[in-house]
Amino acid sequence: MTLNDGVEPPGGRRDRRPVVALGLALVLLVASAAMAAVGMLGPAPWQSGSPWAAPGDARGVPFTGFGQYGGMMGGPDAHLGWGGYGGMMGGPYGSGTGSDMGGMMGGHVWLAGDGRRVDSIAQARARAAQAGAPKELEAGEVMQFTNGFYVELKGADGDPTTEVLVDPASGAVQTEYGPAMMWNTGTRTGALTEQQAREAAAAWLSSNRSSESVKSITAYPGYFTIDTAAGGTMVGMLSVNATTGAVWYHTWHGAFIAMEDA
Repeated sequence: MTLNDGVEPPGGRRDRRPVVALGLALVLLVASAAMAAVGMLGPAPWQSGSPWAAPGDARGVPFTGFGQYGGMMGGPDAHLGWGGYGGMMGGPYGSGTGSDMGGMMGGHVWLAGDGRRVDSIAQARARAAQAGAPKELEAGEVMQFTNGFYVELKGADGDPTTEVLVDPASGAVQTEYGPAMMWNTGTRTGALTEQQAREAAAAWLSSNRSSESVKSITAYPGYFTIDTAAGGTMVGMLSVNATTGAVWYHTWHGAFIAMEDA
């Protein structure tokens, strides 16, 4: 006869240790999941240094998202931004030959890599043009950095629509990390004017990268992207949210090499 036959074990009680152990395991699993969620989400919107913090934030530090440094999501002190290079998503810009998400959370892949290296601005422009063609978008400004290529995509009306990255290792094209993923609203109804965006960018640079200054500005749906220069030489770029004025420096490109407009 077994316990299942209704007879209690000696002492009149069933052995509940397996049930208790299972319960503890479930509690630990839930706690681990909660801690992982907190780590991925980074600082809350109301915390200093969060991605939604305005330039007046006491710390003056932009959220840089997924990064090689500062854990999986980086958080306010991350240095490489979404994906970094050679981190979660492979290749300098991490797009590899992956799926629609370009790795775990790399953003939309417009064109999967074909395994052929992209070493010139002309090649990067061709890949971006091929990626944008189904949506009737054309490649505009192209920049080459040590980590890969940045390309502006324009609509039929000539207005900039979004920004993409071309992975030099594979030729894959994906939405640029940061503002292009998070802030592109699809409409140009932001509260900030171009001049106000310039001023927000200049104030942030003065506090965080004093050697750089505002060079040029381009309006995208929901945000502005600004090229920065030092001593008249192009250095990098940042974006300003058209609604909140938050500033997001593009830390993932590496050093500037060259650029060419359409």
